[in-house]
Order: sequence, then C-alpha cells, then structure tokens
Amino acid sequence: MLTHLPHWAKAPYPNGVAMTLEEYHRLIPLPAPGGRTLFVKPGARGWKDPLYELAFRHVKPYGERALDLNPGVGWASLPLEGRMEVERLETSKAALRCLETSGLRARPAPPWAAEEGAFDLAVLVLPAGRGTAYVEVSLRAAARALKPGGRLYLAGDKRKGFERYFKDARALLGYGTVLEREGPYRIALLEKENPAPPLPPLWQSFQAELLGRPFTFHHLPGVFSAGKVDPASKLLLSALLEELGPEGVRGKTFLDLGAGYGALTLPLAALGGVGVGVEDDLVSVLSLKRSLEENSLKAQALHSDADSDLTDEARFDIIVTNPPFHVGGAVILDVAQAFVSVAAARLRPGGRFFLVANPFLKYEPLLEEAFGAFRTLKVAAYKVLLAVKGGRP
Repeated sequence: MLTHLPHWAKAPYPNGVAMTLEEYHRLIPLPAPGGRTLFVKPGARGWKDPLYELAFRHVKPYGERALDLNPGVGWASLPLEGRMEVERLETSKAALRCLETSGLRARPAPPWAAEEGAFDLAVLVLPAGRGTAYVEVSLRAAARALKPGGRLYLAGDKRKGFERYFKDARALLGYGTVLEREGPYRIALLEKENPAPPLPPLWQSFQAELLGRPFTFHHLPGVFSAGKVDPASKLLLSALLEELGPEGVRGKTFLDLGAGYGALTLPLAALGGVGVGVEDDLVSVLSLKRSLEENSLKAQALHSDADSDLTDEARFDIIVTNPPFHVGGAVILDVAQAFVSVAAARLRPGGRFFLVANPFLKYEPLLEEAFGAFRTLKVAAYKVLLAVKGGRP
C-alpha cells in the first residue's frame, strides 16, 4: 500500500532531499481495503509503521461501539469502519488532518477523555515514545471505557516495554493472550473482567528559574521533558538573551515552534514579547495554556501542524524552536525540516530564527538553503544556530 510515494516521503532528512513546506502539508491519498482512500502526510503518526499494520491484520468487530485511543492516520481501526460505530481520540493535529480528510470520525482529545463504560471494543497501539506515565494512563483509560466483557486489542514493541505493559493491562482488565509475535512486535487481545480502575492524578507541576525569573510549569502526562526544563531550551534562551538583550524582545512578535508546555514561550512572554506557541500535540497545548494562566502571562497557545493554523498573513520578528528530534525516527525529522521552512516563510525581513539542536544533526545545510547564511551562537552539549531573514546573521 505504501508505494509510489514522493522522494521526501521515502528518504527523510538528513539522508534524503529536504521537502518544501508545500510538500510537508500535502495530504497523500493511499488506496485501502474495501475501496476506501486513506490520507497520510509527513509528520503524521501511524503509517509506514509495523505496529499499526499488525493491528490492522488482527482487529475484528465485536459489539456495536469501538474506541481507538491512539489512531494516528487510522490504520489500526480501519477494519471496523462501516461495521461498528468507531470513535477515535487523537492528540496530534497532523493525524487529525489526515483522519478528517479520510472521512474517519475523530475528535481532538487525550485518551483519558473517553466515556466510561461505553464501548464494546477498544484498540490501543501503545504510545511508548511518550513515556511510562502516558502509557499507564492510556491503559487505565481503555479499561475504564470498556463495558464488562468488552475487548481490548493491544499492540506494542517488545523493545519498548510491551511485556511490562501487557502485564499491567491484564492486571487492570483480566484475561489476555498474545495473538501474534512478529519479530519484536506483538499484538494481544484482552477481555474486561475487573471493575473499572480510577484514573491517576493527571496534572503535575514544577518550578524553574529561567533568565533570572521563577516560573511554575504545569503539565499533563506525555509532554516532552516532564518535571524539568531541558538543557537545550536553557541554552537557547541564554544565547537569545546575549544576542538581543531584554530590549530586543520587548514589544516584538515571536513564534515558538513546537512549544511544549512553554519552556521558551513563557520566558519570552515575561520579557514583553507578543507571541504564539504552536504545538502538534493537544496535551502539550493544554499544558501550555495552563502554564501561561498560572504565571499570569499572555501568549496564544495554538494546536497546529507546524503553521497549519496560523493565519496566512501572520509574520514574526523572532522565531524560536527546540525541534522534536529527541525521539528520533522519520516522522520527527519531517517535522524538524518543516520548522525551518516555516521560519523562512514566517519571519519579517530582518527577523531572527533561533534553533537549538544536538550537534550531530546537520541543520546547517537546511539553514543555508532557506536563509542563505547562518551563525553558530553556542556549542556545548547542544548547539544554538541563528539565521536572519534577508540579511547576514
């Protein structure tokens, strides 16, 4: 099914040809069984993924109502379409764009928003890349959502904790068996025999001092760098302040690409910047909104696939990003490339783009192509790069 794709879909940066922003946003139609067309795109989870393919082969209808707690572009629960009423809860804006275009029912919501005791069947491809806390709350959400006797299809990777999570799922639900082992990949079927478990406390908070000012960050499970501000963001803030000074931020418009819970957005807003934090992940958007409110700071928190939900005319004096390269994989690299293209398109003339990255990731050719020049501001465990729109950095 995944043939005849554009060059950038087959070979992502840094080993392939960098895609344009238009290519990043383009929705690609793929033929699916039953005469359906499934739409996919760069940056959207759940295609070219063996776990979703494994789930697709095994998932079968049971009862009347089904729930997909980590649908991505929709492969895992596609066999249920037209045979059951299927509800999909998805946090990724990129995936939601694909699901909507494919005509698959979905709503932007975390897994714990599922209605309790309402479903005969649930499907969960384990979101292991989001950390243990997010997986555990997803399992509890699945157990709560099922009716007594309801079934859960659980797909995961042995190298990423499947055996442990399968054991946890059996403790929550009851009977369970592994249906297939394909290399490191597993799919299991469980039946709900136990009472619905409670959800754990969802909101966490911590304090951090950034640019000489204390902040209290609030976040939900599954966000990047939960519980502490990551050192890369701290390095970017330090480099930015040395380059611009407080006066260089005050009153300026800024865009934080991949804002998370606000490690960059909040300090820039505190310096008097007028900004927008965009984030593909809804859980991070909710965390950013609360962090802004609790710190009495103003900025817009936008659920957006790169710049998909910005207005056409939106332009900025400063753009910052700590791109999501930390998890690795082609999807993450697709997004990182898109952020560079967004910065080149969305900066005002003379505007500055600050990017922090691992030293081994070669963003320099992308910046050279997009801006004509760049400058390295800091190099430590991470590097901070600066590019200027229409001028030498």
